[in-house]
Amino acid sequence: MRRREFITLLGSAALAWPLAARAQPMMPVVGFLSSRSPGESTELVAAFRKGLRQIGFVEGQNAVIAFRWAEGHYERLPALASDLVDLRVAAIFAAGGNPSALAAKAATSTIPVVFLGSDPVHMGLVTSLNQPGGNVTGISNLSSELPGKSLGLLKQTVPTAETIAYLVNPSGPTAKTFLERARAAANTLGIQLHALNASTLTDLDEAFDGLAKLRIGAVGVMADPFFDTQRDRLVELSARYRIAGCYPWREYVLAGGLMSYGTNLADSYRQAGIYAGRILRGERPGDLPVLQPIKIDFVLNLKTARALGLSVPPGILSIADEVIE
Repeated sequence: MRRREFITLLGSAALAWPLAARAQPMMPVVGFLSSRSPGESTELVAAFRKGLRQIGFVEGQNAVIAFRWAEGHYERLPALASDLVDLRVAAIFAAGGNPSALAAKAATSTIPVVFLGSDPVHMGLVTSLNQPGGNVTGISNLSSELPGKSLGLLKQTVPTAETIAYLVNPSGPTAKTFLERARAAANTLGIQLHALNASTLTDLDEAFDGLAKLRIGAVGVMADPFFDTQRDRLVELSARYRIAGCYPWREYVLAGGLMSYGTNLADSYRQAGIYAGRILRGERPGDLPVLQPIKIDFVLNLKTARALGLSVPPGILSIADEVIE
């Protein structure tokens, strides 16, 4: 082979290599935007991965997940959402409730968003549950519908309680709705409602110290990502001041809380993973109806009840979906 032919061949190969490399399919990136913290979300992340895997996407093999955590600081969410948009992710899972869902929707009108939150139509996330339209769909956890039932369960478990506290995070977008529904339920139950606000660790400590001074022995807790990041702290404060708590998720009861009434959060994350996978396959989010839970779980921790000196009524035991001994 002559020198000129060799140089020509070598140059052709050098040009062809980057073209071939560019032709290799790149793995789609799913943005995971959460209001919560990674440490207390381990099982939920595993459930999301399970959903993706059920639809054929395995992290590290044919998909990548880019995590962004606000750790209960909602003011960080807009920048985290914008960062995922700049990464040109294929889809965003807005985990951890409405704060992250609203941030993701505000950050993009083109990248598909799968949310997990409550009151999606009222919050402006979708136009309707059956036909979301636009680039957003997801799973409604019905959490804002549940304060009344939670207060009712507390009243039955602590029948001597004439006043029950209700803990809300005033910085959360659904705080007003939760509190309104809790007040309506309290009127129906014939009890006084003592509203508590907390959006920082100091607020939480002061709130429970105040309950102890007022001798209020029962508290309902709003479904809120900040409270989820402080799950162990909330349970510890309840135990310290001997206050019966009803929480939104089963995870609180596993951590030692008295009871919870709400959807199966891990299963909701799994369903979100399936939706994200369907979008990666080419389905349009606006065509995927918002999923609603078909079952609400009531979980009760009898060990905690005994520690609080409570005798759980047989009627409460009979309706519990899960009893932790």
